[in-house]
Amino acid sequence: MSPSPPPLILASTSPYRRELLQRLRLPFEVVPPHADETPRPGEPPAALAARLALDKARAVAARRPQAVVIGSDQVAELDGTPLGKPGSHAGAVAQLRAMSGRSVRFHTAVAVLRPATGFEARETVTVEVAFHPLAEDEIEAYLQAERPYDCAGSAKVEGLGIALLEAIRSEDPTALIGLPLIATARLLRAAGLDPLRGAA
Repeated sequence: MSPSPPPLILASTSPYRRELLQRLRLPFEVVPPHADETPRPGEPPAALAARLALDKARAVAARRPQAVVIGSDQVAELDGTPLGKPGSHAGAVAQLRAMSGRSVRFHTAVAVLRPATGFEARETVTVEVAFHPLAEDEIEAYLQAERPYDCAGSAKVEGLGIALLEAIRSEDPTALIGLPLIATARLLRAAGLDPLRGAA
């Protein structure tokens, strides 16, 4: 009789990450990480995403050491400056105006921890997104339709936000939505949870 797999936990409050992880068809629970997401002075956007993904996973793993824990974070970058969640309509308008006609990089990090075996690993996937030039009425119509105030860079591409874009360049398109599933599956396999084979 094979041993039962360890519990799988997504350390996140994001509904987008929860929906993405469901694609791997592994049973999991969601636990809010309660991690401090304040950037450090001068911290590069990609490094910030990687640190926060690990911090979130560690925060939950400390409470659930027998589980396999996934943490993830996304930071958008324009000209080296991080763009977080806008939090408000005015913040989203400002972000979209700044990104209009420009290329923006979205850094999405994922960390997987299995404290019982000492496993800890993370990867960061960067997606380059070209925005088409946006008129004010286009920005307003998009924001009224999607209200993407909890999305990094105001880009809710799984909805109407896809119409903001000219092109997406990435090895993993799910990274742009908030959880790079190719990297996540790879890290889960290394931790002993294979979506295609069950637990190892």
